[in-house]
Amino acid sequence: MAFEGLSERIEAAFKKLRSKGSLNEHDVREAMREVRLALLEADVNYKVAKEFTNTVTERAIGEKVMESLTPAQMVIKIVNEELTTLMGGTRSRLNSASHPPTIVMMCGLQGSGKTTHCAKIALKLKAAGNRPLLVACDIYRPAAIKQLQVIGEQACVPVFEMGTENPVTIAGEAVKLAKEQGYDYVFLDTAGRLHVDEELMNELKNIKAAVKPHEILLVVDAMTGQDAVTVATAFDEALGIDGLVLTKLDGDTRGGAALSAKAVTGKPIKFVGVGEKLEDLDVFHPDRMASRILGMGDVLSLIEKAEMSLSDKKVQELERKLNQNSLDLNDLLVQLKEMKKMGSMKDLLSMIPGVGKKLKDTDIDERQIDRTQAIILSMTVKERENPNIINPSRKKRIATGCGMKVEDVNRLLNQYRQMQKVYKQFSGKSSKKKMRRMQNSMGPMGGFGGFPM
Repeated sequence: MAFEGLSERIEAAFKKLRSKGSLNEHDVREAMREVRLALLEADVNYKVAKEFTNTVTERAIGEKVMESLTPAQMVIKIVNEELTTLMGGTRSRLNSASHPPTIVMMCGLQGSGKTTHCAKIALKLKAAGNRPLLVACDIYRPAAIKQLQVIGEQACVPVFEMGTENPVTIAGEAVKLAKEQGYDYVFLDTAGRLHVDEELMNELKNIKAAVKPHEILLVVDAMTGQDAVTVATAFDEALGIDGLVLTKLDGDTRGGAALSAKAVTGKPIKFVGVGEKLEDLDVFHPDRMASRILGMGDVLSLIEKAEMSLSDKKVQELERKLNQNSLDLNDLLVQLKEMKKMGSMKDLLSMIPGVGKKLKDTDIDERQIDRTQAIILSMTVKERENPNIINPSRKKRIATGCGMKVEDVNRLLNQYRQMQKVYKQFSGKSSKKKMRRMQNSMGPMGGFGGFPM
């Protein structure tokens, strides 16, 4: 999990502060020394770590403690604010053209995930109602064009290619086509290299001069740490980038690149890759990331994931069934499928304030969702619609069919009955807003949060 090591070290420093009734300058400086060591271990740039802790120390020592907060809480509040500032302060959006299409040039070294993240960003824009077009400008890497076509098909986003034609010509023709056919975003998947070289930069400069992109995004691998920041600096000096896309953040337990990038390059992080699936892309929110690093959770991102997962049509159908008290196991099956789209259970639960710390040493079985699905899929249509007809012989058949025990079937049915009791409390509340509120109250995954995961 991203920032796991840093979060643990910072939490240990704050624990010492909380144990003191009052704080003096020595206490603050000692805590900030530990925070600086934690940042350095997380591969944060040395100057960035030093300036960060110096700023926090100055504010903490000179800050008037608010009446409603303990001194330790005040220091944590300051660290949270400064972490947010360090990572950019506020969310940085994609630049957009006054007259479509908006041209986005994606660049980066080979292996950074550039081609995949072209499709990831395009998919996110498509879900928001836009019409993106992917353009294959990498004519050098074997199968690069085919790769873009495959993931473009998975994302249901069209791909423009002209084989091994000059990349500058390909980009120009793609933009012309986009204007003619009404595409509002054009993503240029440019060629990468194993390292920054003059040939690569000259080609990117030529493409930039030809199509005048509104946004130049550099894709960098978060797991390379400070090397990612070094690459970003080199590309920015040669090309003038507008923002960064950090990939593999889910596998980077240190997080040094995310914390150093904005301070060193001056360029904001706009997106972060958090998994291998096309849906595993998050808009980067500095304030939310700071909260997660400090173990405060990230409820807003969790709600957004749930909102994206549950369409208006599904909400209306659940609302209708809720009012009629007719929710069945088919509805649970739908919700379980939506939950899997949202990401791993541990990552989702870590977004809930206070839960992340408790989960640190907890082994969460991610396969429980699959097991629950298997039990439901072993039932007949009538059994899913009316679980009350499931008698001992049916339970035995269901358990045999899914390779589980009768006790597992009983557990699922008992939890289904508990869920029905809770849902009765919400009957009559028909607005979509109340439906959302009800789902949130039932758990982080929506209306079926009561089931074991």
